[in-house]
Amino acid sequence: MSCNSNMTFRKGRNPWRALVFLLTATCIAGTLLAQAGRRAHSNGDASIMLNVAATRANGSAPITARDVSLFDNGVEQAIKNFSPDLSPARIVLLVDNSLTIRADVEKLEAATLEFAYEIYDGDKLLVVGYDNNAEIVSDWTDDSKKIESELKSFRKKGDPHLFDAVMAVTGDALQSLSAQKRAIVVISDGLDRGSKTRFTQALSALQSLDIVVYCVQATDRTRGAIRRDVPKPRQVIDELAEGTGGRVFPISDPRAAASAICDELRKNRYVLSYLPQSVPFTESRRLLLIGEKGIEARAKTVQPAN
Repeated sequence: MSCNSNMTFRKGRNPWRALVFLLTATCIAGTLLAQAGRRAHSNGDASIMLNVAATRANGSAPITARDVSLFDNGVEQAIKNFSPDLSPARIVLLVDNSLTIRADVEKLEAATLEFAYEIYDGDKLLVVGYDNNAEIVSDWTDDSKKIESELKSFRKKGDPHLFDAVMAVTGDALQSLSAQKRAIVVISDGLDRGSKTRFTQALSALQSLDIVVYCVQATDRTRGAIRRDVPKPRQVIDELAEGTGGRVFPISDPRAAASAICDELRKNRYVLSYLPQSVPFTESRRLLLIGEKGIEARAKTVQPAN
């Protein structure tokens, strides 16, 4: 299929480094939205697997399927399996380095670098800076010194094409890692200016692949102004996190944010599986995950249509 590209996803900011991806948001959206979660098809099994974050307020007793309830399209579902996911994570740090973001380059570097210090053994980071384009600043690595050195290429320019950047990293960097724990950390105020991808497309792509988004939120450069046909930055941040089962943290304390996110990804993530009953498979459906008393449980809030 032939398409016109609307965002370049480049490896590195040095001119000799190769162009690795030309994104067509509408084309890749169609591919991603056709995949409704990680689904097992062997032997006719149509089970759905959900990535879940769950914590117990008091004590450290294991959380089991008896401690959570799942509703799909308003119908309570029988949980087949609920098991801890202690596997390493692949984390994309998606950093807004557009001209008008209300954070200087040093603050953006510091917020990004904290994750290099906090990740667990086996975790790897991919650092992507975005303005009009999304460019790889530091390729998959767990080497904090390498990341620190490569962060010097951060610079502020252009407009924040956040939705295009989300679609780019979702499709090009994370889609192929379906067997691994995947997360995106958006370091931004949530402003998008100029993307051809709609916010609903970007969010649906994340939910289709069940990729969790955490947000390290900068000060809103629009000061809450109403924007025509585009959600407010704060709304974008909240819906990205809530819609994928993530959380929001302030950029004022990046160390606490990085520590909490990395801890949760390693210690408090679970995989839930269920066989949907009495639901319309051809329609997008609301999901609701509820923990018993003293248990906080989060997952994506929508199961896209098949």
